[in-house]
Amino acid sequence: MKEIFDDKTIDYYETNAQSFFDTTANVEFSSNQDKFLGYLENGGLVLDYGCGSGRDAKYFLDKGFQVVAVDGSKHMCQLANKLTGLPVRQMYFQQLDETGKYDGVWACASILHLPVDQLGDVFTKVAQALKTKGIFYVSFKYGDFQGERNGRYFTDLTESSLAQLVVQSGAFAIEEIWLSSDVRPGRSDEKWLNAILKKV
Repeated sequence: MKEIFDDKTIDYYETNAQSFFDTTANVEFSSNQDKFLGYLENGGLVLDYGCGSGRDAKYFLDKGFQVVAVDGSKHMCQLANKLTGLPVRQMYFQQLDETGKYDGVWACASILHLPVDQLGDVFTKVAQALKTKGIFYVSFKYGDFQGERNGRYFTDLTESSLAQLVVQSGAFAIEEIWLSSDVRPGRSDEKWLNAILKKV
């Protein structure tokens, strides 16, 4: 699967799934979650694209939305299934192959594990999977680093580099873009780039 996804990154989550779950599943994240949901009709269908612990999928379910959750790590899928009750499917980002299905796609700290030269293709796949004027939330660590960090691959972005990706995709317009601090304990100095994109 080297051509699909970075083996080291998947291995990291397989090995550290429980500790990652323990540090993320109960983190309060409603300001970003609610901002995303505010763009959707009540009860809409959301794809949690790289769901990790399942925290966000569960929040969306509790708010009355329909949710499909996927993740690249088999172990993370199992933990997210226990938290959400959803049949969480193991899937790599590049394997998304649906048309006009989702009202919103939520990619929170997930597609940042792809090399920048693969992000354009993923943006295209997400646009295809979204309904007309569908909403795409993305978040990346803030900066210009690309490469391995702490056992995983990361692509960090700034406002300008994200805007460039959006323009190149030709599929989205930026609705909102904002910076936030990491919500996990002891990591408030880490900055995140968040954006709401709308399919055009």
